[in-house]
Amino acid sequence: MGSDIHHTLLTDGRLDRLHTVARIDTTTTITTIDDADPATAARLARTEVLFTHWGAPALTEDALRRMPRLRAVVHAAGSVKHHVTDAVWKHGITVSSAAAANAVPVAEFTLAAILFAGKRVLDIAHAYARTRTRPGLLPYYTGHGNYRRTVGVVGASRVGRRVIELLRPFDLHVLLYDPYVDPAEARALGAEPAGLDELAARSDVVSIHAPQLPETRHMFDARRLALLKDGATLVNTARGSLVDTDALTAHLRTGRLNAVLDVTEPDLPPADSPLYTLPNVLLTPHIAGSLGTELGRMTDWAVDELARYARGLPFAHPVGPQELTRSA
Repeated sequence: MGSDIHHTLLTDGRLDRLHTVARIDTTTTITTIDDADPATAARLARTEVLFTHWGAPALTEDALRRMPRLRAVVHAAGSVKHHVTDAVWKHGITVSSAAAANAVPVAEFTLAAILFAGKRVLDIAHAYARTRTRPGLLPYYTGHGNYRRTVGVVGASRVGRRVIELLRPFDLHVLLYDPYVDPAEARALGAEPAGLDELAARSDVVSIHAPQLPETRHMFDARRLALLKDGATLVNTARGSLVDTDALTAHLRTGRLNAVLDVTEPDLPPADSPLYTLPNVLLTPHIAGSLGTELGRMTDWAVDELARYARGLPFAHPVGPQELTRSA
C-alpha cells in the first residue's frame, strides 16, 4: 500500500487483531516490488498473503515471480483494478476486496445528495446568503420537495443497489437502468426498469453508479444530457469519464441543470473551471468513498477475510476476473 496509509488503516486495535490471525511484519510498508531492497525481497519471498490498500504496486508477472509462495490478496479497499493483473489469475491466486464496505459511505453520500437536490438546498442556501432575507413560501418554493419525485439510478452496482435500498423508506419513485439486470430483478430490488434515455427524460434526479469501461465513456454526452428535464440534478459519485464535462458545464452555465459532482474528468478540474463557482453545482474532491473513521470499516472487512483464509474457509467477498470486466 502507499506509505501514507498504513498508520491510518491499522488503528483502534485492528493491528492487534491482525496479529491474532497471521504472522505479519509491521515494520515495513511495501510500496514497490520490482526494485525492493534485499531485506524486503526476502520478506516477499516468504509471503503467502498480501494485505493491500490504495497505492499498492502492480502484481505483474515479474512481481509474482518474486513471491513464489503467494496464494491470496486481501484488499482493504474497493477496486483491485489498479494492482491485480491477469498474471494473478494465471497463477491461481485468490483475491478478496472490501468494495462492499466502501459502497456504504458512497451510498450514504448519494442519499444525502438526492434528498438535498429535491429540497433544492443548494439553490436556497445561495439565495439566502445573497439576499440575507427569507423568501416567501410561495411562489419561490413551488416545485421543490421530495414527495413523489422520480430518481433514476444508473447501474445496479454495489453502490447502486445500496442506494435503491436506502431510498425505500421515502415517497420516491425509482427507475433503474442496467443492461445486466432483467426487469424481474429490477422490480425485486425496488425499482422500475427503464432504458437509459427514458430514465434521463423522466427523472428529477439522476444518480450514476456505472463502472468505468470503454463503452461507458461519456454515457451522459451532449445528446443525453439534453434529455434531462429543466431543473433536474445529475449526481456523479462513480467516475468522471462517464459524463462529458464540457457538455454538462454548458447546461450548468445556463442554470438549466444542477449537479452534485464528487468525480470529474479530469480528476482535478482546471483552476479556471466554472464548476468551482457555479451556484447550482456542489463539487467535492472524491470524498463520497471511505475516509476518516470509515476506513476502519474496510479494514475490519479485510481482517475478517484474512481470518477466514487462516481457518481454511473461502472468502466471503471474492473477486474474479469476470467481475472486473463489469466493475469500477
